[in-house]
Amino acid sequence: MADRPTEARHPHSAGLHGLPGPVALSHLLDAQLAALATVRPAIPAIEQAATAAADSLRAGGKLAYAGAGSSGLMALADALELAGTFGIPPAATPMLFAGGTAALLHMTGSVEDDPALAEADFRNAGLAKGDTILCLSASGSTPYTRVIADLAAKAGLTVVGIANVAGSKLLEQSHISILLDTGPEVINGSTRMGAATAQKAALNMLSVRMGILLGHVHDGYMVNLVADNAKLVDRAARIVSAISGTGIETARHALGQTGGAVKPAVLIAAGASPERAGEELTNSGGALGPALAALNA
Repeated sequence: MADRPTEARHPHSAGLHGLPGPVALSHLLDAQLAALATVRPAIPAIEQAATAAADSLRAGGKLAYAGAGSSGLMALADALELAGTFGIPPAATPMLFAGGTAALLHMTGSVEDDPALAEADFRNAGLAKGDTILCLSASGSTPYTRVIADLAAKAGLTVVGIANVAGSKLLEQSHISILLDTGPEVINGSTRMGAATAQKAALNMLSVRMGILLGHVHDGYMVNLVADNAKLVDRAARIVSAISGTGIETARHALGQTGGAVKPAVLIAAGASPERAGEELTNSGGALGPALAALNA
């Protein structure tokens, strides 16, 4: 472990405990900003991963996430947001987290070393050829994550490895490798900090780009969101109003005709019948832009 960059000493570690609060906090912020900078070189690989994920979901398959500890928490946070943001059913985005739900209340390190647990979790996830899986590990050597990546590759999935150590085993065994070379942590070995920050940013970018490719984003609006609370119902109405160029009451009426679905409501607010709205979205593969263009042609 001493040879891993994530376990090495950071220049700002020495004497950290004795620094004035604002100085110590400045060092911590500088380290977070430096971690974020490592995401930019990974943009081509993130684009590849987003395309693979979109292809899997478009074909009716799944996008799975796998990880342990802090990396697993970053993956879980992204997976949980996909339903509300992009209307992607949770069943299509299974999360393989070392230790399961019990580990979310009290994380233990031993579960990340258990290959039998990884095998059981993979088997129970119902994944198949054509699916995509995002496998996260700061060190790139976590046994749980590597076993799942290996099983996934053998089952015909596209394996995306996200790790913070160059040349790590996880990156070598993945079809698409996303290296976030964050290096040493200010708190020695605490990869919930810089490494996790970079992972979270990369996942944010990957899933949003995937949403764009699936046609779930239009002019920066979430047009496939699931409005399941008052805030999102109001947001849906404002989205329909903004894109269609109509008043908020017209937008609410259109949403009432679609059961809260934003894309067809935009078309209805813009003048289409519910039947025409459905037809245009079918013809465009669910993309709102082409459907609007056809409506206005």
